[in-house]
Amino acid sequence: MVAPPTDSFKRKIDYLRLSITDRCNLRCTYCMPEHGVPKIDHADILRYEELVRLAEIVAGMGMSKIRITGGEPLVRKDVLTLCERISRIPGIRSLSITTNGVLLSDFARGLRDAGIKRINVSLDTLKPEKYALITRSDRFSRVWEGIMAAQEAGISPIKLNAVVMNGVNDDEIEDLAHLTFKYPFHVRFIEFMPFRQQPEFEGRLVPAPEILARLRRVAPLALADNGESNGPALHYRFEGALGKLGIISPVSDHFCPSCNRLRVTADGKLRTCLFSREETDLRLPLRQGNSEEEIADRIRSAISLKPEKHQLSDAVFRKCISRPMFSIGG
Repeated sequence: MVAPPTDSFKRKIDYLRLSITDRCNLRCTYCMPEHGVPKIDHADILRYEELVRLAEIVAGMGMSKIRITGGEPLVRKDVLTLCERISRIPGIRSLSITTNGVLLSDFARGLRDAGIKRINVSLDTLKPEKYALITRSDRFSRVWEGIMAAQEAGISPIKLNAVVMNGVNDDEIEDLAHLTFKYPFHVRFIEFMPFRQQPEFEGRLVPAPEILARLRRVAPLALADNGESNGPALHYRFEGALGKLGIISPVSDHFCPSCNRLRVTADGKLRTCLFSREETDLRLPLRQGNSEEEIADRIRSAISLKPEKHQLSDAVFRKCISRPMFSIGG
């Protein structure tokens, strides 16, 4: 088995987040404007055969985990075919997907059959009226149906991601956490990040220590095993709960020292850090017919320049200036 590549800071890079579209069927307030959303030209989006070839190349380099992202990946036609093809690649041990859940009830069983082993669903609130305000869409019931369908289909773990926003949904931290008593879900609280420079986003951050303090008020809390993951979440569990809790703190306590991931945008640009403007073009060499080793060398060169950490005080943190989140891949 090939060992995964390492960067100049001795981090093993074994995880690729692969965006397959910049389109989305929601308009979450913290992610994109309601109207006038810029779109990548269809001709510039990586084709499925290019995505599969790229997955084969990184698997040959020793990378074993791939997550399908967007935009909203389930809006792309024949996404199950892509998932099935990637899941069959030797060396890929974990194939997962991130979704907003709107279409999940239609796809849950198909995703499992196509090789999806775990799933992340964005769920910032349990209140339908608040969901409609945050997402600009009255589809909470559809999302909950999708989560239940994924559970029934046997997908595990199901991770529910909540971006915690002061004055918006921070009053639901305890309610979301209570889900872990009834369901074997991983409920993960994510610090708000200023993706878009808007005055209304000032003061939205709820720091991880405050989130943790709120969780401790619900019930006794203990550190939980992270399993095989070396991802960004610190894991906890309530005594007697079926599920886990996670806190992701990119702002107050960044997880850069353990970062093991790369991102490829839907138009084929490799990013070694979410908060970096640096991109390496993979679409052109894929379409020019470059060899597997030539493309792998290009990826290795990018990995060698992966920054040690992001700088929150730097304007680069406001990554929306160069590319919005839905265009990078969640």
